[in-house]
Amino acid sequence: MNFAEFFGNFPALTITGLEQGAIYALVALGYTLVYGVLRLINFAHSEVFMVGTFTALWTWQALGYSQNSAAPAFGAMLVAVIIGLLAAAAASALTAVTVEVVAYRPLRKRNAPPLAFLITAIGASFVIAEAFGVGTNRAPFGMPVMIPSETLFTVFGAAVTNIQLLVLGVTLAMMVALDQFVNRSRLGRGIRAVAQDADTAALMGVNKNRVIMLVFILGGLMAGVAALLWSLRYGYTKFNVGFLIGLKAFSAAVLGGIGNLRGALLGGLLLGIAENYAAGLFGGEWKDFTGFVLLVVLLMFRPTGLLGESLGRARA
Repeated sequence: MNFAEFFGNFPALTITGLEQGAIYALVALGYTLVYGVLRLINFAHSEVFMVGTFTALWTWQALGYSQNSAAPAFGAMLVAVIIGLLAAAAASALTAVTVEVVAYRPLRKRNAPPLAFLITAIGASFVIAEAFGVGTNRAPFGMPVMIPSETLFTVFGAAVTNIQLLVLGVTLAMMVALDQFVNRSRLGRGIRAVAQDADTAALMGVNKNRVIMLVFILGGLMAGVAALLWSLRYGYTKFNVGFLIGLKAFSAAVLGGIGNLRGALLGGLLLGIAENYAAGLFGGEWKDFTGFVLLVVLLMFRPTGLLGESLGRARA
């Protein structure tokens, strides 16, 4: 254990952990939304995130930017980032809806057992990932530098960059917007009604299929935003880039209480911080190990997660 390095870099480890955890949280929202309504673990959600990263890359390439391009001026950068965000979010949402319509809806119509949904989710995940793997020769791709990283200020000696603030700010804004939508809008009441009792909701005039499609769209949008932030922060993508991110995001959702939107945010941030603390204390090779050990230990004492309230019982 390297206590000197850990305490010496404690502020920096906390800031970077929050940044990484914010991306986990955005992806985790998709898992928790689908599970809250369907009681289904959508393992294809990691590939929904991956599609968003490639869409951001291709969008910027279509605008004339490459990995070797100089960073654009502020106005051009703002336009390119917004277009990339819209494209990534739309592509991820479309992918999520396609998975629901093609893979899950036929199973629901036939009242398939839960195991069939689980196997189908894993199959859909591999199909999408391998399709991109074949199409890209399994090679990694570097992203254009759209926003150069610049230190804005320091906190206890740790630098806080513009991209870190962007990641945290966008994540919190998206979380608040989604939470308010689910808890206060008419469509949100439909989501909570189906999550609580789908049959009763149908008797009250709620269209279950539309609600489920809306849930997949919302989850896909969150994954698309996370993909854009990942592209800006880490600057690369690959056909399997979503695999580990998806596992950690799922762990974050379970850690916070799967089915609870605010729990997904809390779980993501805690997981990101715990991983970075472990990397500083034990070394980088222990980073992934520690996150999953934390999940197992917490569930031993609190099986429902930190905020284990179902989506159907959520209140503003």
